[in-house]
Amino acid sequence: MSTSTVSSDVRAFTAEATAWLSSVAAPRTSTTWGEGSDSVAVFENWTPEEERRHTDVIRDYERRKFDAGWGPLDWPAEYGGRDLPLSHVLAFRRAEDRFDVPRRTEMFSVTQQLVAPTIEKWGTPDQRATYVRAMLRTDLMACQLFSETEAGSDLAAVRTRAVRDDDGWVLNGHKVWTSGATVSDIGVAVCRTDSSVPKHKGLTVFLVPMDAEGVTIRPIRQMTGGSSFNEVYLENVRLTDAHRLGPEGQGWQVALTVLAAERLDGGNLGLANADRAVELARNLGRPLTEIELDQVADLVVHSHVQRVTAMRVAGVVVSGRDPGPEASVGKLLATTTMSRTSAAVRRMLGSDLVSDTGEWGTFAWTEHVLGAPGYRIAGGTDEIQHNIIAERVLGLPREPRP
Repeated sequence: MSTSTVSSDVRAFTAEATAWLSSVAAPRTSTTWGEGSDSVAVFENWTPEEERRHTDVIRDYERRKFDAGWGPLDWPAEYGGRDLPLSHVLAFRRAEDRFDVPRRTEMFSVTQQLVAPTIEKWGTPDQRATYVRAMLRTDLMACQLFSETEAGSDLAAVRTRAVRDDDGWVLNGHKVWTSGATVSDIGVAVCRTDSSVPKHKGLTVFLVPMDAEGVTIRPIRQMTGGSSFNEVYLENVRLTDAHRLGPEGQGWQVALTVLAAERLDGGNLGLANADRAVELARNLGRPLTEIELDQVADLVVHSHVQRVTAMRVAGVVVSGRDPGPEASVGKLLATTTMSRTSAAVRRMLGSDLVSDTGEWGTFAWTEHVLGAPGYRIAGGTDEIQHNIIAERVLGLPREPRP
């Protein structure tokens, strides 16, 4: 198919998508500065009840989109998709951005873009039939039970144990930094099933019902004041072997499937708040100092570089290749954008940033400034991304493995 034919096809698809979006949502018009919500929270500061309410609103939209044929566009028909190329997926996202639809929280990316594809790849026929379509439609929501107090970046060091018991398993352990645990139906847990082999080989993954007996969820209070994350205790949680995802002892490979998708999903992080910071500069009510001008200009340029990198990653995926270092560069650019956004806002607002005067668009920025450092850890630490680039792009020696 020629390039012009592909472009024409995408344009026709975009027009069709826009028509459907127009039937379910109003266009996203430019709002006047000072009106509407001034939230720039990196991690939402919701109570469990508020999180459930917002999740239900988003799920309602996602289900309408799925049922109308605009859900998992690049998936096969058996899962509700249309077998379309990624170029159409990206075209729909661009069209969707122009409409006032509910903003998807992290849980929806985890469920639809991380966990569902992993189950489709590693699951049994029964697991694929039970979970994949339901997750793509958001009838079921999923969370990651990966990190532990001594197993964050070094995921293979997990201590949560899964021990065979007759025809099933008994899980015991403690997971931390779990987003959305209170609104999730299924947790994807990485557990140690064999301590006699090297740590990467003794892991197995399980699909844990979050309402199973022995599962306890406790919110973690953040310095932002909210509780976006949770710790999850697994105490004698009994599962049948039907809850095992992938072969016993190959949990590392299963986990890598999830982590690769997570890294790809992080390339656009922080751009919306960077744009909002530029708008703050335009509406500050006074001329910017030379230092402020320099910081804002630097933020604009850096945001543009991040967007171009995200397009490069998308181009690699469209071509049928798996992006590696490109995705790591995108994640590093995202965390740097968030950091530079914080620096520019601190400079422009001064004491108004920490004094809640009630003025629109000032004290709300504390949510970003306090939350942004978290993404240097979430989704693969900056240090891990630097190692990937050093080894795979620069050809430097690999770090010694324990």
